[in-house]
Amino acid sequence: MSRESLQSRVVSAAEAALARANTVSALDVLHGIGWLPANRVDEWRQGRLGHLEQALNVRPDRLAKVMTALRRWAEDGGLRPVEVPYVSATRDRAPLRFTADGDEAAERAFRTHWLSPDLSEAKRERVIQRESAAPDLVVMVPLKEWTCAGCHGTGDFLVMEDGRPTCLTCTDMDHLVFLPAGDAALTRRAKKASGLSAVVVRFNRRRKRYDRQGLLVEERALELAEEQCLADEDVRARRRERDRERRAAEDVELQARTAREIRRMFPGCPAGRAEAIALHTGTRGSGRVGRSAAGRALDETAVRAAVVASVRHENTDYDRLLMSGVPRAEARERIRADVDRVLDGWRAGP
Repeated sequence: MSRESLQSRVVSAAEAALARANTVSALDVLHGIGWLPANRVDEWRQGRLGHLEQALNVRPDRLAKVMTALRRWAEDGGLRPVEVPYVSATRDRAPLRFTADGDEAAERAFRTHWLSPDLSEAKRERVIQRESAAPDLVVMVPLKEWTCAGCHGTGDFLVMEDGRPTCLTCTDMDHLVFLPAGDAALTRRAKKASGLSAVVVRFNRRRKRYDRQGLLVEERALELAEEQCLADEDVRARRRERDRERRAAEDVELQARTAREIRRMFPGCPAGRAEAIALHTGTRGSGRVGRSAAGRALDETAVRAAVVASVRHENTDYDRLLMSGVPRAEARERIRADVDRVLDGWRAGP
C-alpha cells in the first residue's frame, strides 16, 4: 500500500472518530483502519497481554507512519492534545503499556487524545473526564476447566491477575452476587449502589468477541435496587410504552425519508418498491444497512447498498444459486450484470 493511501485511511478513520465522539486517539485510528480488532483491545485491557503491540500484527515502521500521520492531521486541524491515563480492568488498576520496549515518547503518543477545537471549556472537561474514566472491572465466565493460580481451586468465574487466572476468593470478590443482564434499570441501580462491582463477560467463539453476561454486585446493593424497581414499576411501564411509541414514530419517519431518497436516486423504481426496500432495510434491530449510522444519515452509498441488496434477492437468481451450493462471492459475480441492468433502468426513470 502506498504512503498516500495509508495516510488517507488514517485521515478517514480519524475524521469518523472525531465526528462520533469529539475526540480521536491512536486506538480509534488503528481500529478504524482494521489493524486493531476490538476483542484484542479487550484482552489487553483485561491484563491478558503484556503490551498493546502484541495485538498488532504490523511492522514497527508501518505503525510509526500511522502515528505520524495522525499527529500531523490533528495538528493541521488545530485539535488540542490531552494525555489520558490507561489503566487495566483488574483489581490493581495497573497502568497499561502500549509498546514492547516502553519508550516514553511512544507511550505518550498512544496516551494522547486529540480533542475538537470547537468544544467549549465545559464540554472539553466532560470529554476528558469520560476518556480518563477507569474501565469496569472484568470477570470472565470460563469456557473450559481451569485452575486458580493462587489457591489451585476453581469456580464459575475467573479474574485475570498478572496474566494468570485467579478465583473470586483469591481476589476478595467472592462476597459479590451475580445479576444477569436483561433488566437495564435493575442493573443500573445495583451498580450505583454497590461499592464494588464487576462486569461479567463470556467469549463468543463464533463472533470472536466478549459478550456481556451481567454484573457481580454486593448483595445488599442488589436488594436495594430490587426494592426501588418494585416501587416504581408502574412509572417505568408507562415510560417503556412512551419510548416504544416514540421509537415506532421515528422508524416510520426514517423509512419515509429513505423511500424518498430511493425514488430521488432511482426515479424508475417501481411503485411501492422504494417503500418496501425502506421498510426492510430500516427495521430496528435488523442490523441491516438502513439502521447503520450512514443509513440513518441517508448516505448515498448506504442507500444504494440497500437497493442493490433488494435487487439481488428479488430480481436475479442469486438466492437460487446460493441454495444450489454456489459460494457467495461467485454467486454475486454471476448476477452482477443483471443487478447493473436493473439499476440502470431505474436510474433512467419512467
